[in-house]
Amino acid sequence: MTESNRFTLEEIRSLPKTDLHRHLDGSLRPRTMVAIAEKRGVSLPAHDPEELGRIIAAGSRPGSLADYLEAFELTLSVMQQEEDIARIATELCEDAWDDGVWYLEVRFSPVLHQRLGLSLVRVMDAVLAGLHDGERKTGIRTGVIVCGIRSIDPSTSLQLAELTISYKGRGVVGFDLAGQEDSYPAKDHADAFYLIRKNNIPCTVHAGEAWGPASIRQALHDLNAHRIGHGTRLKEDGDLLNYVNDHRIPLECCLSSNVHVGAVPDLEQHPIKFYFDQGLRVTVNTDNTLMSNTTVSRELALAQDHLGFTKRGIKDLIVMGFKSAFLPYRERRQLLAKVLDALGRQIIPF
Repeated sequence: MTESNRFTLEEIRSLPKTDLHRHLDGSLRPRTMVAIAEKRGVSLPAHDPEELGRIIAAGSRPGSLADYLEAFELTLSVMQQEEDIARIATELCEDAWDDGVWYLEVRFSPVLHQRLGLSLVRVMDAVLAGLHDGERKTGIRTGVIVCGIRSIDPSTSLQLAELTISYKGRGVVGFDLAGQEDSYPAKDHADAFYLIRKNNIPCTVHAGEAWGPASIRQALHDLNAHRIGHGTRLKEDGDLLNYVNDHRIPLECCLSSNVHVGAVPDLEQHPIKFYFDQGLRVTVNTDNTLMSNTTVSRELALAQDHLGFTKRGIKDLIVMGFKSAFLPYRERRQLLAKVLDALGRQIIPF
């Protein structure tokens, strides 16, 4: 690829972007972790922010999804007080805005922040207060996606679905199912997703990352997901791939983390370019900025440098991100018009 047909990292950073798949408990600043730990008397493996960041970073210890998820025990240990949770949510907005993200969907599971007795409502209010403060300070726009957890009893997912419904229109934009795929089928949580759909709330499901196309099939046909988190192994089922394409179901691709959990052996073998060339709606996201030591701009740069995306391709990925946002159609269209103007593009149909 010629230099004239590729962006520098700084140029990518200056472009408007989305991040539709970012976990709150996977995107902390190491120095904030240290500060909270010292204030609350929490034990960490290191109290130097740089060393702590290296310990948590998955790139230094690639393995399975189960291995990757172990690091969340460290981040969650400093996310059990309302003040700390709100601070982390605000800083998340600041970091995303500094990277050129205009619209950010933050996902988390409130049940993971109850170790010291916080109610689900107090956890939700802390996150929303922090995000609201971040929006006020920066200009970014955010939405919350509440996560059920595959390995936790499905009755908890149902409780979280009820919580999601109570916060509809108050900052919550969607519902998700996250966690270890293997041995924990998505269909076990069908009741929660039925309740979500009955209340006209968008939903996404982590699928096709640590388990094959059967996981994606369950997400689509048992849970009726509107988007798929990752979808890395969709390429193994051509008929299902065509279904996803024909129904314009967006894939929330996260390149670095897919390598770190072993979903793909290296960046060059990531299927996002294959999906893109087939016409699928693919988006580029961070997953966890701390564990994968990344930003949206870096992920887009990786797509360009390792998978051959041109400037036009990078812009197309950005546009597909805004098209896939869990926002009302009119609001998406208004936001997209501003984005297309910033990108120097013509309006294109949804």
